[in-house]
Amino acid sequence: MSDEHVRRRTGGRSARVRQAVLDATQQAMAEHGPDAVGVPEIARRSGVHETSIYRRWGTREHLVIDALLAYSQEQIPIPDTGSLREDLIAFADSLAAYLDTPFGKALARSMSAAADGQALAESREEFWTSRFTLARIMIDRAVSRGELPEGTDPAFILEVLIAPLHFRALLTRRPNDRHLTGRLVDLLLCAGTSPA
Repeated sequence: MSDEHVRRRTGGRSARVRQAVLDATQQAMAEHGPDAVGVPEIARRSGVHETSIYRRWGTREHLVIDALLAYSQEQIPIPDTGSLREDLIAFADSLAAYLDTPFGKALARSMSAAADGQALAESREEFWTSRFTLARIMIDRAVSRGELPEGTDPAFILEVLIAPLHFRALLTRRPNDRHLTGRLVDLLLCAGTSPA
């Protein structure tokens, strides 16, 4: 079996179809904006039949949100600076920059406005579980270095850090910047990191 054949089979047909549809959706959103994306166009771009798209995502809105979530996972890397403070600032800076992009804004607004169907709930749960699993390494490293106590709750720290950034992007529409992210991290670290 050739290396090329193995690469083609990785993830299976279902994963390839999903990726083709998400790529096509992201491209269409970049060109026309999320509100103008239609399933017929995505079917044409991806080479996947409309009925298959509806069977998997149910609605256009769920498809758009899944594409936005997939894109955001690629755009917010997990830093490793050797310092918890700098890791959290770099992570928050990446998130703030992402939330200031058309895709980031669309994700924040779509996630808050969409009806909570099963497909959307599963996409959101998968996204946040994945993000917390990846991001908790910053907290685990800090515990190993002695910067945080054993038993620190990584999800709590991350929720407290990112909530104000989403609040600004979604509700007040005020800009996020490095000055803000540094202040948030310092407030978080000074206030303590474990919930009562």
